[in-house]
Amino acid sequence: MSISSMHSMHTTNSESKDEYRSVRSSTSSQTFRDPVNGSRKGTKETVLLNSEETIPQTKQRIYFSCPPQGLLNKVMTNGIILFMSWCLLLVFLGNEVLPNGSLFGLVIIFYSACVGGILLQLIRIPPVPPLPPLLGMLLAGFIIRNIPSIAKHVKVPTWWSSTLRSTALTVILIRAGLGLDPKVLQQMKTVCFRLSFGPCLVEACSAAVFSHFIMDFPWQWGFLLGFVLGAVSPAVVVPSMLRLQEAGYGAEKGIPTLLVAASSMDDIVAITGFNTFLNLIFSKGSVLHNILSTVWDVLVGVLIGIVFGVFIQYFPSEDQTRVQKLITSAWNFFEPLLFGLVGSEVSVSSLKSNAIGTCVITLCLGVLFRILSTFALMCFAGFSFKEKIFIALSWMPKATVQAVLGPLALETARLTAPHLESYAKDVMTVAFLAILVTAPNGALFIGILGPRFLTRHWDPSKVKLHLPALEGH
Repeated sequence: MSISSMHSMHTTNSESKDEYRSVRSSTSSQTFRDPVNGSRKGTKETVLLNSEETIPQTKQRIYFSCPPQGLLNKVMTNGIILFMSWCLLLVFLGNEVLPNGSLFGLVIIFYSACVGGILLQLIRIPPVPPLPPLLGMLLAGFIIRNIPSIAKHVKVPTWWSSTLRSTALTVILIRAGLGLDPKVLQQMKTVCFRLSFGPCLVEACSAAVFSHFIMDFPWQWGFLLGFVLGAVSPAVVVPSMLRLQEAGYGAEKGIPTLLVAASSMDDIVAITGFNTFLNLIFSKGSVLHNILSTVWDVLVGVLIGIVFGVFIQYFPSEDQTRVQKLITSAWNFFEPLLFGLVGSEVSVSSLKSNAIGTCVITLCLGVLFRILSTFALMCFAGFSFKEKIFIALSWMPKATVQAVLGPLALETARLTAPHLESYAKDVMTVAFLAILVTAPNGALFIGILGPRFLTRHWDPSKVKLHLPALEGH
């Protein structure tokens, strides 16, 4: 045998060995990924064994290492920052940050609301969709107010609470404007218009009638209460609709998009109606003057909105993403304050014996008329019977606007007309009960009935809802 032939055989054997190793390596990686391959077991056991060896070390490093890391480190860091901030404020403000101080009470309400929202998010029942955290924030403020040993140390000045809620209202209106999608409004303008104006006006009028005859409200107070109740809550509707949209339910007919777009307009209608009757009740001028003043305010607001709308088309530019997250960050701060302060305004001891019963009856009748009117207005719009039921029940949750408008009437009565405070307290009670009753039930209806009543799109990844400004709304 020649040297060249031996070299050729050696080269062939080497290539065969290399090819064998390559095939073996490829087969090993494939067998781990292939669920039907019988040799998967050995490879998976090896990987799992390695994983099991690293997991205890990871947990030990996170929870028991020195210095602490992970969750424990985060809790300790935030606690130290909070303590140092409190010490700094103590130097500058003195007794304001001690128990019975104004800032102390505000901080207690804020952190209690944050904890209440987190605890509610931890409650997970597999077949039930997650409840909105705002409900936990509301209950936290309510508990603080109605436990005497805590309430006597938590005192927030009236003007502080009013200013914070007005600021929260501004943030809500800005977010509502950012949530409007011109393309959706153009494509579904008729249905969106009906859904934005019709149910809100029907509920406002029906609640005014029922409150007049059941709660002995004057007509002006009845309509004010009606517009407090007339707003739907984007804080409940929008996240729920986004989850259905991502799963493809109702995407082909644009149902989630329709409800998200109409929720913003619905809030604007309710807030405008509320301000109109608030001016009629507490202003001393003539009725015509108050109506013209309200119309003028609306026109000025529209004009300013158009100017700023043109401005934000160019500023900030698309490359400045952090500027665009400003409103979301502001809402993350004001949300616990808003719902915590609203809950702290409701005192069980100050309620009349028959107030809760009449408030609940008025609330339920108003919501019932809203559901029926929504179903009727969705007729002849191309939706099936089940889809109309889903839209009608999805249009009942109340939270953010009620949390702002309910206390506003009470604040105005305390400052300008104390003899009207009893009506304002009833409005506040109905707003509180509306959040407590409709927010969790609305979230449950959307989460449970959505997959059952809506047709699922075959390729949900191709249908996207471009509303980045509404995240966490």
